[in-house]
Amino acid sequence: MNNNYNNDTGDTQSVLDTCTPPVSTDKHEHAIKKYIGTGFRYIVPIGISVGLVVWLFHKVNFQDVVKTVKEGCDFFWIAVMMLLTTFSHMIRGVRWGMQLRATGVKRMPVVCEWSTIWGAYALNLVFPQLGEAWRCVFVSRRQKAPLSTVIGTDVGDRSSDLAIILILLAVSLFVAHPFIMDFLTKYAIGRDVRDITDDPVVWIGLALIVAALWTLLRFFKTVKWVSELNTNLTRIWEGFKVIFTMKKWWLYIILTLGIWTCYFFETYSVFLAFPFTRALIHDPHMAAGFIPGLVVFVFGSMSMAVPSNGGLGPWNLAVMFALSLFGISNTEGTAFSMVMWSCQAAMLIALGLFAAGYITVTGRKIKKEKSNVIDNPSQES
Repeated sequence: MNNNYNNDTGDTQSVLDTCTPPVSTDKHEHAIKKYIGTGFRYIVPIGISVGLVVWLFHKVNFQDVVKTVKEGCDFFWIAVMMLLTTFSHMIRGVRWGMQLRATGVKRMPVVCEWSTIWGAYALNLVFPQLGEAWRCVFVSRRQKAPLSTVIGTDVGDRSSDLAIILILLAVSLFVAHPFIMDFLTKYAIGRDVRDITDDPVVWIGLALIVAALWTLLRFFKTVKWVSELNTNLTRIWEGFKVIFTMKKWWLYIILTLGIWTCYFFETYSVFLAFPFTRALIHDPHMAAGFIPGLVVFVFGSMSMAVPSNGGLGPWNLAVMFALSLFGISNTEGTAFSMVMWSCQAAMLIALGLFAAGYITVTGRKIKKEKSNVIDNPSQES
């Protein structure tokens, strides 16, 4: 009797084991990977910024930097730089609005276009790319537009900036060639850079990497991450090519030139704020300071590709390095970069707060109007 009971119990348990699905760990593993990935996205940039700033102030005397700012900085030109920063972002907002409309997204008020940029740049001070994600989601929800379409225009927006940076890099390398060659000859780090760029193995390695990437994209499209990469590259192209198919594409180009002209004169105005950079402007070999201004501007722009909080760390070091090509000391370069970065950050925070207030107020107004339409359908036009 007991044996039969045990056998029945065992059979029943076997059936239950068969019918009950095993507890999957895939969900937990996915969640863990997601949190780890998110952590890296936020922690690594913060680590880069903090690490580079700490390293920077190990290289210079902080008191000397403060003294350089107190005794030599003309804050009138810093205020000019902050106004140019504001104006450049207003132009960028209008330009992005043109791209959005070219893809079928409804027009936003111009102040809203400005606010999307101001809010995005303020959020980028907290975490890299957080602002880009926010502005895409915000516009998608506000304008009832597909998120992928909005993201495509954002990627196209950045792609056109990349094209400008590459052009400016080529120009700066040409006009500043003597100063760069002097740096490569005079300083040990310069000689190390020259040795690397002269090494054919480096160029062969880069060519192999490009060939491998092309092979993956061409012949391994079914692999998940390759497919995702292909999708992203396609989105970049779709967002970029709309520039050439939109109405008034020439206006887009004019606005782009306006943005980057403002960016350059932001740097140039800070040159006027310090005596050691004003000396470069008055040097007859420096083309009224446009040569060093262009080099500093381009090096700083390229450093923004490094993940960090609003460029803090990589941007400062890039500006210091560029200034050193023209004989500016590390202390003076640190003073220049920290004043410019800090005042721009303060301006972005102020503009971000304005954007938050504007979006909150107008959001409530839109909700109220929708509620009135629902309550009084006859009012709907």
